Amino acid sequence: MLDAHYPCYIANKAVTTKTRMSVIDKYSGEVASEVSVPSDAQVEKAIASAAAAAPAMRNFKPFQRQAVLEHCVRRFTERRDELAYALCVEAGKPIKDSVGEVTRLIETFKIAAEEAVRINGETLNLEISARTAGYHGFTRRVPLGPVSFITPFNFPLNLVAHKVAPAIAAGCPFVLKPAERTPLGSLIIGQVLAETDLPKGAFSVLPLDGAHAGPLVTDDRFRLLSFTGSLLGWDLRARAGKKKVTLELGGNAACIVDHTQAGQLGAVVDRLIFGAFYQSGQSCISVQRIYAHESIYDELRKRLVNAAKKLKTGDPKKKDTFLGPMVDEAAAKRLEGWIADARKHGAKVLCGGNRKGNMLDATVVEGVNPDLDLSRREAFGPVVLLAPYRHFDDAVAAVNASDFGLQAGIFTQDLDHAMRAWTELEQGGLIVNDVPSFRVDSMPYGGVKSSGIGREGVRYAIDDMSDLRLMVMRESGWASPAG
Repeated sequence: MLDAHYPCYIANKAVTTKTRMSVIDKYSGEVASEVSVPSDAQVEKAIASAAAAAPAMRNFKPFQRQAVLEHCVRRFTERRDELAYALCVEAGKPIKDSVGEVTRLIETFKIAAEEAVRINGETLNLEISARTAGYHGFTRRVPLGPVSFITPFNFPLNLVAHKVAPAIAAGCPFVLKPAERTPLGSLIIGQVLAETDLPKGAFSVLPLDGAHAGPLVTDDRFRLLSFTGSLLGWDLRARAGKKKVTLELGGNAACIVDHTQAGQLGAVVDRLIFGAFYQSGQSCISVQRIYAHESIYDELRKRLVNAAKKLKTGDPKKKDTFLGPMVDEAAAKRLEGWIADARKHGAKVLCGGNRKGNMLDATVVEGVNPDLDLSRREAFGPVVLLAPYRHFDDAVAAVNASDFGLQAGIFTQDLDHAMRAWTELEQGGLIVNDVPSFRVDSMPYGGVKSSGIGREGVRYAIDDMSDLRLMVMRESGWASPAG
């Protein structure tokens, strides 16, 4: 179902180049396809075209932007199976989860289509004193201008959608660099966008390695850089100059399970298993740390370990596979080393910990020193840490003892615990009675501390890609000229 070769897109047009990049099937290790890699001159053409397209995109009416996004919804729906298969191959994501991500791609573009025609301003009351009598204020949002996007490998459809769809809705031309290891989904999105009436130069999709992507960060013609990925994002922000920067840089998400959950541990464990091991834990909000009240800890541990051992692993193209490969062997070796280091320092591996190539077993560990890499850093793989707590304040402190702060979860029937967690946890979001891995594409999403700055979610991204324009009008107070 994959083409042997996919072109890149420069100024809305498919471009075939002599330089190629291989896309590897993450499970078999074989070359699945090739993509065209643009030259430095072609990167410059993409940026110049985006800058030149800014006036036309600004004048591209909201209903026209909506029509483009609705076209994408229709075409992505028609190509659902193709998109899911490409995702399964290039990311190693189990096919049932790949289908789910295509659904989210479609939903994100649908939300953006709805938002495109309701980007509204405000009427401001400026008559706050005698000095301002007769003055009235009005605001509206206008497109920011050319924007650049850099996306990661783990959600190569939906994380691209969260940048591209709001840019179209807001009226911003863009240049996208998808992850080197997973460019196919972005290029299929490019194929669909090329079918639309977007103004010339409105978009480019450039499969590049990091060494050649510098202009997307440093070029002053861009008004915004939106980056999702590793902590490298802070370095990119320092190099970005005067442009706005939004960063989503991951986390080591924690989940509290309090004493009120004794009667429903089966349901809680089902969600924890999903949160920890969905797409091999390669999610920025994967459950990495679980803090369970001491009264339920032993039972939760037993159930969690038993469930982890039963997970079906293997070929992601098979419908019953739950746990597929990590993105490459280097990532699996890194995490295997962190697990070994934790064991060396007294931690107990309750299940898993074994690696074969880029396949790592679902792993549950307890007694991990919070200063070790396995707890302190983002694991980004199929491992979860368990620890008991006695007092709720101790659990809150443990969650906060992290450099990251993207999302956290709490399972509780105690309203006071839920409200205290919402108030005291240093996180961009709190999920009550579910895992921190839960996300709806219309909600604000982003973190604090090392997890980044800014918020995704279609409406919030549109705000970032818009300038607020103010007009103040004074009542004349004198007669109109004759005639």
